Amino acid sequence: MDKAKKFITCDGNQAAAHISYMFTEVAAIYPITPSSTMAEYVDDWSAAGRLNIFGERVLVQEMQSEAGAAGAVHGSLQGGALTSTYTASQGLLLMIPNMYKIAGELLPCVFHVSARAIAGHALSIFGDHQDVMAVRQTGFAMLAEGSVQEVMDLAGVAHLSTISSRVPFVNFFDGFRTSHEIQKIERLDNEDLEPLLDRDALEAFRLRALNPLKPVARGTAENPETYFQHCEASNSYYEKVPAIVQGYMDKISAITGRSYHLFDYYGAPDADRVVIAMGSVTEALRETVDYLNAKGEKTGLVSVRLYRPFSTEHLLKAIPATARRIAVLDRTREQGAAGMPLYLDVKNAYYGNAAAPLVVGGRYGLGSKDTTPAQLLSVFDNLALPQPKDSFTIGIVDDVTFHSLPVHEEVNLSDPGCFQAKFYGLGADGTVGANKNSVKIIGDNTDKYCQAYFAYDSKKSGGFTCSHLRFGDVPIRSTYLVNTPNFVACHVQAYLHMYDVMRGLQPGGTFLLNTIWSGDELAKNLPNHIKRYLAQNNITLYYINASKIAQEIGLGNRTNTILQSAFFRITEVIPVDLAVEQMKKFIVKSYAKKGQNIVDMNYQAVDRGNEYHRLDVDPAWAQLPDSSLPLPDAPEFISNVVVPINRQNGDLLPVSAFMESVDGTWPQGTAAYEKRGVAAFVPEWNKDNCIQCNRCSYVCPHAAIRPFLLNADEQAAAPFGDDHMKPAIGKGFEGLKFVQQVDVLDCLGCGNCVDVCPGMRGNKALSMKHFETQEAQDRNWEYLVNNVSNKSSLVDTRLNVKNSQFARPLFEFSGACSGCGETPYVKLITQLFGNREVVSNATGCSSIYSASIPSTPYCTDAEGHGPAWANSLFEDFCEYGLGMTLAYDKMRERLVEMLRRVDECPDAPQEMRDAAHAWLADRDDADKSMEAARKLIELARPGAEKGCSDCKALMALSGYLPKRSQWIIGGDGASYDIGYGGLDHVIASGKNVNILVLDTEVYSNTGGQSSKATPIGAIAKFAAAGKRIRKKDLGLMATTYGYVYVAQVAMGADQAQTLKALREAEAYDGPSLVIAYSPCINHGLKAGMGHSQDEEKRAVECGYWQLWRYNPDNEAQGQNPFMLDSKEPDWSKFEDFLKGEVRFASVLKQYPDEAAELFRAARDNARWRYNNYVRLTKQSWGMDPEITKEEENLRK
Repeated sequence: MDKAKKFITCDGNQAAAHISYMFTEVAAIYPITPSSTMAEYVDDWSAAGRLNIFGERVLVQEMQSEAGAAGAVHGSLQGGALTSTYTASQGLLLMIPNMYKIAGELLPCVFHVSARAIAGHALSIFGDHQDVMAVRQTGFAMLAEGSVQEVMDLAGVAHLSTISSRVPFVNFFDGFRTSHEIQKIERLDNEDLEPLLDRDALEAFRLRALNPLKPVARGTAENPETYFQHCEASNSYYEKVPAIVQGYMDKISAITGRSYHLFDYYGAPDADRVVIAMGSVTEALRETVDYLNAKGEKTGLVSVRLYRPFSTEHLLKAIPATARRIAVLDRTREQGAAGMPLYLDVKNAYYGNAAAPLVVGGRYGLGSKDTTPAQLLSVFDNLALPQPKDSFTIGIVDDVTFHSLPVHEEVNLSDPGCFQAKFYGLGADGTVGANKNSVKIIGDNTDKYCQAYFAYDSKKSGGFTCSHLRFGDVPIRSTYLVNTPNFVACHVQAYLHMYDVMRGLQPGGTFLLNTIWSGDELAKNLPNHIKRYLAQNNITLYYINASKIAQEIGLGNRTNTILQSAFFRITEVIPVDLAVEQMKKFIVKSYAKKGQNIVDMNYQAVDRGNEYHRLDVDPAWAQLPDSSLPLPDAPEFISNVVVPINRQNGDLLPVSAFMESVDGTWPQGTAAYEKRGVAAFVPEWNKDNCIQCNRCSYVCPHAAIRPFLLNADEQAAAPFGDDHMKPAIGKGFEGLKFVQQVDVLDCLGCGNCVDVCPGMRGNKALSMKHFETQEAQDRNWEYLVNNVSNKSSLVDTRLNVKNSQFARPLFEFSGACSGCGETPYVKLITQLFGNREVVSNATGCSSIYSASIPSTPYCTDAEGHGPAWANSLFEDFCEYGLGMTLAYDKMRERLVEMLRRVDECPDAPQEMRDAAHAWLADRDDADKSMEAARKLIELARPGAEKGCSDCKALMALSGYLPKRSQWIIGGDGASYDIGYGGLDHVIASGKNVNILVLDTEVYSNTGGQSSKATPIGAIAKFAAAGKRIRKKDLGLMATTYGYVYVAQVAMGADQAQTLKALREAEAYDGPSLVIAYSPCINHGLKAGMGHSQDEEKRAVECGYWQLWRYNPDNEAQGQNPFMLDSKEPDWSKFEDFLKGEVRFASVLKQYPDEAAELFRAARDNARWRYNNYVRLTKQSWGMDPEITKEEENLRK
C-alpha cells in the first residue's frame, strides 16, 4: 500500500531548515539576510522540543559573527558532532578560511546558503550566485536547487552524502526567489530519511573526534617537501562524490517519485538548442521550453544539480547528441574573467571535441533582477542566429557596451487555469503577513497548488511592498513576478498617483481599492489613466474604507485582516465560510502572544471585510485622455533616474543611466523628491497652544515637522496669515513670527510629536488629523522651505534643545520605520555638526535608511555643505571610520607644513600670511577653522586660476581645511558583536573619532535576532525561550581605558542630557562612544511606535536603562569623570515596563513557569548595574590621575 503523501505550504528556507534539523546535532549560527530564518526555525524547533533523527533536540549556539560561526562549526566537527550553519553573501565570505580547513580535514557538514549578491559598488541583500561562486575553490562540494520542492528533496542528499563521502557540502538555492517563495510541496520527515543514513560512516566520524583517551594532532604546519603530495592525497574522496550523490538522489526518487540526477535534462529528445543553468531560473526555463516545443521548435534545458565536484562525464551524458547550439546562463559576474564560471566549465567539457556544439554564455538576474519568459525566449532566439552573441546579458538594456540581448514582449506562460493576484501594500501594514497566511490557508485546505512571493523596497515599515500570489490545479513553475494578474488590490490610496498599479491586469479582471472615497467622490478622484484602463479592459472595481474600519476597531493602520477578508469574499477562491474559519485560526496563531484583545480586534476585522462596495465603471471613461504622473521640478538626474526608480520603473533604466555613478557614488538629498504622502493621519498645529519649545521637531524621526522664523517680508509673502503664525519668543527674535510646520507628504504619521508636546495648560499644540484634511499644508511647507531664510545664526544652536531645532536638519525623510527610535539621534548630530560631518556607517538599519538607491536622506545646507557618508561592511565600520580619520590627519599634516612655509615666507603677501597664521592657530576649532578656510580659499583661488602651483596645491587640499567631525555609526549587532573587536581597537587608538551606537538590543535589520545587547528575559530570534544571559555593558567596558569619553543616553527620557552628551563627545579631543537607547518595531511596543519616545522615558524611570556620562577631561580638573544623570529609579514600575513590550510579555504567555524568574533576573540585573554606577559616582578623584601628562602627550 502506497504511503499517503504529506503536504506543507512553506518557503525554501523552511524546507532547508526542516531537513537540516533532522541531521544536525549542533547548529552554530549568525543572522544574515536572506538566510536568517533557517537558523530561526532551527532555534524555534529546538526550544519547542522537536527531535532530530537521533531523538534529540539540536543544540543551537549564536556566535558573534559568521567567522565565529564557522570556527564553532569547525570545532564542533572536530569534537564529533554533526554540525550545520546557515549563511549567505558577505557572511559566507567570512567563513572561507574555515571552509578551507574543514574541507582539508575532510569533516562532514553542510552549509545551507540562500545565495545572494556580494556588496561591491553598492550593497544588495538580494539573490544571485556571486557568494557561492566565491567559495567554489574551497574544496566544499556544491549542490544546487531550483525550487522549494527541490530544496525539500535534495537538502537531505547533501547531508547524507557528506556523511558517506567525508566531503563537506554547500547546499544552495536562490536567495529570496527560492528562500522566501512560499509553495505547497510534498514534505519529507524523519522516518523517510533516517533509513538512508550511513551508520558505519557516522560511527567512523565519531571515532575520528578529538579525544584525550586517543590523542592525535590536527592543524599542523607542513614544509615544502611534503605539502604538495599531502594535498593530492584527498583526490580519491572527491572522485567518489558524484556516484555517492547520484546514489542518494536515486533513493530520494524512489521515495518521492520525482527523478533527480547530477544534471537533469528536460525538453525535446532531439533538441538542437539547449540552455544550461542552475537555480530557480530552471523552473521558468521549463515553461519556456514547453512553450517553444509546443510551437514545433526543438529546445531543451539542462539543470545543474551537483556543481562541485563538476562531473564532465555526467554533463555530456545529459545533453542530447543532436544539440548544435548551447547557451550557458550564469547568475554571477567576475570582472576580468575570460567567461563566467559555469560557462567555462561547460566549455572545458567539450575541449578537444571536434564535433562540439557552439557554446555561448550569458549573465542574468543579478541582485534578484526578475528573469521572465520573455528574457529566456531571447536566449533561445540568440541561439538561432547565424552568429549567436557570446557574453550576453538579459533583462537589461546595455546601451554602453552592448552586451544585452533584445527585449521581447512579456508573455503569460502560466497554466490557463492559474489564478494570479497582486497586492500593493505599505511596509508594516500587515499586507505581506496576511498574504502569507492566505496562501497557507488555500494550500492547507484545498487540493490547489499555490505560490507566493513578496517584493519590497529598501525602506523599513512604511516602504513599498507588492505581494505576488498564484493558485492553480497543477504545480506552479513561474519563478518570476506576477505580470498578468487576474486580481489586483491596492491597499494604499496614495499609490494611485505614484505607481502604475493597473499594469498587466487581465481583461475581465478585478480591482480592489482601499480608499476614503466612495461613490461619486471616488469616480471624481480616480486618475484618468486608471479610469480608462478600467473601461477599456472591462475591469470590475470594488472599494472599501479599511483605514476607517481599522481605526474604529482599534487596529490603527493595520488594515491587513480587513482587506484579506475582502479578498476571500470577492474572489471566492475557496468557500467564504472556510476562509473566515481559517483566517480566525491564523489570527490566534499570529497574535495570541500579543494578547486576547488583539485577537478579538482581528476577529472583528475579518467580520467587517464584507463592507466593500462595487463602483460602476462608466464606458465613457475609455475615451479619457491620459493622465501621466507629474514630474517634480527637479534636476535632470532626479527626473531621469531617481523618479523612475521611485515609481517602480527602475527595470526600464539602461546601463547608460549609471555611468556617472559607476563606482556607486550617489548625490545627497534625493529623498526630498519622493513626497509619498502615505500616512493616514498627520499632525495638525494649533498655534494658540504652542509654547515654542521645539520638542516636537527634536524627536521627529523623519524631520517632517520644523520651526520657522519669518521676518516682515517673509510674513507678507506667505500664503497664510496670522492664523498660522504667532510672535516668536526669544532673545533676538523681536519682530519675527514663529511657525511650527508639518510636512504632510513626508510625515509617516507616528505621532511622537503629539506625544511629547507639553502644550499650554494641558492643551496640546498638536493633534493627529486625517491626511485629507491637511493636504493644504503642503503649500505652506513648500513656501517655508524654499522662501524663508534660516535664522539659526541668531542663536547658539548647541546651547539647548529649543535652539538646536532652528538649525536645518541635514538628515531628512529617511526610509526608517514610522516612530523609529534611531533616526532622531542621527538627525540631531547633523543639526549640531552636519556642515563638517563625515560618517562611516555600519551595515544595518542605519545604513539602509541612510542610503538606499535612489533615496539619500543626508542633504546639504545653503552653502552646499553637509555630511559625507559611506558604508563599507557590517564588521569593519569602526576601522573604516578610523581609516577616514588617518587620511584626514595625513592630509592636514601636509597642509600644516604648506601653510607654515607661507606664514614664515617674507615674500608672501601679508594678507595670505595672516590667513595662514590664523588657520594654523585655530585649525582645531570647528567654527574658527571654517572661517579661516573661507579666507584662504578666497585668496588662493585667483592664483590657482592663473597657474600658481602653490595656490593650486592649496586648493587641491582645501577640503581638509575645516576641522572635521568624524562619526562612526552602527547598531548594537555591529558594536556589541561582529564589529566589537574593531570598535575596541579604534577607541584604544586614542584617535579623535565619535562612535554612536544605536542600541535597539536586537539585530533590527535582519528581523530582530538576539545580540549581546539583548537583555536577560527578552524573547528574540535566536533566543526563542527568552535570553538567559545578561546584557554586556559596552559603555562601562570602554571607560576602563580612562581616555575614552562615554555616554549612555535616551532622548525621550532627557532631551537636554542627550544634547549635552553629543556636544561633549564631539568636543572631546579623543575617542568618544555614545550609546543611545532606541526603541524598535521589533520590541513590539503595546502602546505603539507613536510612543517610542515615551518608552525611553519609562525605561529610565523604572531603572531598565540608565543615563550617565564619563568625561576624562573632568579628571584633569580633579573631578570624578563619571556622572550619573539618572534619578533613583522607581523599581515598582519595572515589571509593568517589561509587560508593555511583546518581546518580554510573550515570555509570560509562552513560558509562564519561567517568566517570573526571568523578569526577576532582569530587574536584579538592572539594579546591580545601577548600584555599580552609583558606586562609581562616590569614588574620590584628583590625587592620582590615571593618565599622566606624558601619557596624554604620547597618546596625541
